[in-house]
Amino acid sequence: MAVFEVRQGTSPVILAFPHTGTFVPDAIQARLNDNGKILADTDWHIFELYDGLLDNVTTVRATFHRYVIDANRDPEGVSLYPGQNTTGLVPETDFDGTPIWKEGEAPNADDIAARLRDFHAPYHAALAAEIERVKAIHGLAVLYDCHSIRSHIPFLFEGTLPDFNIGTDMGRTCDPRIEAATFEICAASGRTHVLNGRFKGGWTTRHYGKPEMGVHAIQMELAQSSHLASETVPFAYDEAKAAALRQSLAAILARLAALAPELKG
Repeated sequence: MAVFEVRQGTSPVILAFPHTGTFVPDAIQARLNDNGKILADTDWHIFELYDGLLDNVTTVRATFHRYVIDANRDPEGVSLYPGQNTTGLVPETDFDGTPIWKEGEAPNADDIAARLRDFHAPYHAALAAEIERVKAIHGLAVLYDCHSIRSHIPFLFEGTLPDFNIGTDMGRTCDPRIEAATFEICAASGRTHVLNGRFKGGWTTRHYGKPEMGVHAIQMELAQSSHLASETVPFAYDEAKAAALRQSLAAILARLAALAPELKG
């Protein structure tokens, strides 16, 4: 099975999906415990949620699950949020801090190196290639990194997560106009929203977001309560909730595409 899927478009916007995949090779699946096999920390239905929202948009999607290796983590294993609970390059626990591997079966250094080579690196090579291709067309690229997470995870954060969680690494990863436009549309939706709150942008956003080089990156972390019928098994998609949310997401993507010509300078 290919470890990534690419749909090429001509828009200046690229959508990245590092956490929607559920593929786990048999040899790795056999090492997961019963909790790990639930794959609870998937960004459930996010690819479907964004489908068709922007014409000619490029998409790059990892097909493998984050328990194989997390495509949105630093390949060197550096924490995105030092001092805070989080999960690593190859998670040892789920988002509740509960182990996901059978006793004695947690990945070792050799396993991690192999998964970097076979999964993480090919996905990012594909994403980097699409960024360069889109830059060649428009003179710049706008990378929008698509995510979701449960709205209640005491191990990671207190209280209830806002519906929209915008991350730009405190404004470092994109032109201020991209950040402002996204925040404005989220605010106008009437939904809860935050800019650079608990989630400030993962490794993808921070690694590629270099406005001075013509690559603008922004992460959107959606609370799963905004589009799922349930944030637990079976993680069902709620068509009515999703339809309402898609209106705001479509407005954001359209605005970012329209902004692109203004950002060349």
